[in-house]
Amino acid sequence: MQVEHRFLEEERRAVLERAAAVPREPEAFIQWFEALRETGPGQSDPLFPWLADNASLDQIRWFLAQEIGGEAGFDDLVALTQMRMAIGPKLELARNYWDEMGRGNAKGMHGPMLSKLAAALQLEPRPEATVWESLALANVMAGLAADRRYAFHSIGALGVIELTAPGRSAQVAAGLKRLGVAAQDRHYFDLHAVLDVKHSAAWNREVIRPLVAAEPAVASAIAEGALMRLTCGARCFERYRSEFEL
Repeated sequence: MQVEHRFLEEERRAVLERAAAVPREPEAFIQWFEALRETGPGQSDPLFPWLADNASLDQIRWFLAQEIGGEAGFDDLVALTQMRMAIGPKLELARNYWDEMGRGNAKGMHGPMLSKLAAALQLEPRPEATVWESLALANVMAGLAADRRYAFHSIGALGVIELTAPGRSAQVAAGLKRLGVAAQDRHYFDLHAVLDVKHSAAWNREVIRPLVAAEPAVASAIAEGALMRLTCGARCFERYRSEFEL
């Protein structure tokens, strides 16, 4: 636990200055948070248009193996994060979790959809074959969700995934379609290109805004978590581009 805490604090220190300047009034904070879609670390990275338009099947398989190898499990992260949250935010987290769980239908669960794509592409992600940047991202997400000292950081980190993932998911889905991957196998990315837009709007309205309205001081922690997640993602994208010599 001490090693994990030092690791999280090191990642946190890298974003403290930017997070300290965020507004604490709820509407202004939501505006700042939503602007991360354009201004956050790693946004508009050239990797994703390249995946959509130019990557070979082997290249996109390598990319997906890294992403899956560093997948922390959004459903489990939400489940851990909702503990002891206020009723309103907790209910929205529960609705988000229910969607992740396929609303009680195993065929609709999001995690197995990703596993189905991995099987279709014959991917076997292994920690020893996953770049450290991807593993670090997974460790940050798991660490924030599991340690109650970082509960509001986890809210920010998960919320910014919902905010920024749809555009990237759509481009990955486009690359898979271009390469002839069947619709039922690429459904994970097709789904998240659309569903996360709705999740993000609800997360910002029902989770982040009420939390900041009730206690303005948590704005900094939410901002830190969001920036930590985006910074880890940007580091991954840079590493992936170096692998592809982009």
